[in-house]
Amino acid sequence: MPPSGIGISALWSCDLSPPIPHPNLALYKPHRLGFASPLALSLLAQQPQQQRSTPPPPAMEQTFIMIKPDGVQRGLVGDIIGRFEKKGFSLKGLKLVSVERAFAEKHYEDLSAKPFFNGLVEYIISGPVVAMVWEGKNVVVTGRKIIGATNPADSAPGTIRGDFAIEIGRNVIHGSDSVESARKEIALWFPEGPVEWQSSLHPWIYE
Repeated sequence: MPPSGIGISALWSCDLSPPIPHPNLALYKPHRLGFASPLALSLLAQQPQQQRSTPPPPAMEQTFIMIKPDGVQRGLVGDIIGRFEKKGFSLKGLKLVSVERAFAEKHYEDLSAKPFFNGLVEYIISGPVVAMVWEGKNVVVTGRKIIGATNPADSAPGTIRGDFAIEIGRNVIHGSDSVESARKEIALWFPEGPVEWQSSLHPWIYE
């Protein structure tokens, strides 16, 4: 290794003889650089690659997904989790919860003025639910597509509701409808915060 304070430029030109006159100095300098010593090249390769740019990581979102009591009772939990995993999203939170009435009313407070509000609350507290946090690029919009339309009759085959539900009052699953809603719902259901981890499959899913 070179003594401290000696840079690459000092090792680059090891020929101490006077430079050969040349009518064009711009052409002369590249000629001298072509005779760099192996030691200089080795040291140059060890320098940090500060100018090499790498693409920024894709922006990640999180969404809240809840398998409703009918989905749990019908044994659809594994199938639903598999849909999101096979898509490439990462599970960041998972819990089986028996929901209390006050908590259900808090979750659906935006619908409190709707005539079906009480029935919706009764439905959610009728049995345990599976609450989840999923993470990935555009996971909110894509998650809604995986779930399907609110009315299973309008859901395309291949979606969760299109494959597993018939009536709107038993539509199996809930998913956040916006990034802001997702933040609010995750904070409500997971006050401790999602689990911080990254799958080893990440580079095989994202460029």
